[in-house]
Amino acid sequence: MPLLLPEALADHAPMLAVLVPLLAAPLAMLFGNRAFAYGISFAASVASFIFSMFLLARVMDGSVLSYHLGGWAPPLGIEYRVDAANALVLLIVSAISAVVLPFARTSIETEIAERHHTLFYACYMLCFTGLMGVAITGDAFNVFVFLEVSSLSTYVLVALGAEKDRRALSAAYDYLILGTIGATFFVIGLGLIYMTTGTLNMADLAQRLTGLESNRTLRSGFAFIVVGMGLKMAIYPLHRWLPSAYTYAPSAVSAFLAATATKVAIYVVLRFMFSVYSAKFGFERDTLQLIIFPFAIIAMFAASIVACYQINLKRMLAYSSIAQIGYMLLGVSMLNVTGLSATLVHLFNHAVTKGALFLAVGAIVYRTGSALLPHMAGLGRKMPWTSAAIVIGGLSLIGIPSTAGFVSKWVLIAGAFERDAWPVAVLIVASSLIAVVYVWRVLEVLYLQPAPANSTATEAPLGLLIPTWILALASIWFGLDADLTVSVSRTAAEALLNGGFGGDAAIIMGVEGRK
Repeated sequence: MPLLLPEALADHAPMLAVLVPLLAAPLAMLFGNRAFAYGISFAASVASFIFSMFLLARVMDGSVLSYHLGGWAPPLGIEYRVDAANALVLLIVSAISAVVLPFARTSIETEIAERHHTLFYACYMLCFTGLMGVAITGDAFNVFVFLEVSSLSTYVLVALGAEKDRRALSAAYDYLILGTIGATFFVIGLGLIYMTTGTLNMADLAQRLTGLESNRTLRSGFAFIVVGMGLKMAIYPLHRWLPSAYTYAPSAVSAFLAATATKVAIYVVLRFMFSVYSAKFGFERDTLQLIIFPFAIIAMFAASIVACYQINLKRMLAYSSIAQIGYMLLGVSMLNVTGLSATLVHLFNHAVTKGALFLAVGAIVYRTGSALLPHMAGLGRKMPWTSAAIVIGGLSLIGIPSTAGFVSKWVLIAGAFERDAWPVAVLIVASSLIAVVYVWRVLEVLYLQPAPANSTATEAPLGLLIPTWILALASIWFGLDADLTVSVSRTAAEALLNGGFGGDAAIIMGVEGRK
């Protein structure tokens, strides 16, 4: 049943989903009060989540919504365009933000100096705004603008971890350099496209590219965009920035980025591959099958094997994320509805699973001051609720039935069988078995090793446990009842493979929609 909103809010929901957190960012800094900064940030996240649910409900039937900013019709004006694919991404980003912020309110007390708390909330809101904007905009250059808003604030968020570990500064610097290179490649690709077509509106681009399949400038633009966003999504082997950024950032930042940032980057690649260029371009199929596919397979195994040897749990989960990105890209490279559905399902399921795991690790860091496995010996008895959340998240990473991770891999294997690629299905199962190794290492330390005699660790406070368990229970819920995620993902996959962004059939929202 569609979520009901007052008409004034419903008409402008696409714009408000981005505008509300954007306004919250300066307000968080304005008064210098951390309680107010938290309150305004949390309220903005919840509001965006409500708008995202409303938008998703509107496009569940395959509809496309178009919002013209300032009343300027595209392609001249900026357009926010919503279909099932980006509505799902908007829901992921806003939901994770609304869950992580209550956790951050407690966790940053021990990880970030008090004088920087309002800065943290302001940068968090800017990062959130950028990710939401990237997902909802229908203008290619606007994607770049929001991408930079998100990236610049993210570098600061990662660097705030230097209060606890100075290595956060080098992690933020690496992220800055590689993120800037990725953004530069992306904007060069946009420039090449604009030089050929004279437009940056994505729906308009899709129409103007028809018949230009052999144009070398467009091919070059496509290559720049894929490499640029490949850096942003940490596709193997362009992943160098990710492990350190996730490891040394404050715990709440690690959880938020792991659950959202790479997912938004993958969405951008999907949008350009299927809505702007579409699968009729032969060079796009070659890119997926000859480059993306093999690197996705390598990531699934190489990153998982590296994760097995990590002693820092946050770094272990970071390498696990690189492997999970491989699963998502594998689904894209299958070029069928089921494979692409698996990618979109896994965007959602991995967000809740990895979010729960990083929040649980953050709770351990709050009590012990360390994310190193040797320092977690015996915590299964001293922090039973936190450890149980890690068990649930770990089982979901492996893909045990009744968890969200199982649904993702089941749909992915189904996509492989549709392509008569049974060796790929075998590789998916084999790589999942490697996950058993590093998950078992964690469980062995938590439950089978004795706690040090001088250990004073106690269970994490409710401010940390409740957000962690919201995501842990979501990992089970969406493993038992996958109708929503699978149906939305299939609707989005069908639209993408049909070259969809709605064309001229979009429903116009806002003031124009009521005329």
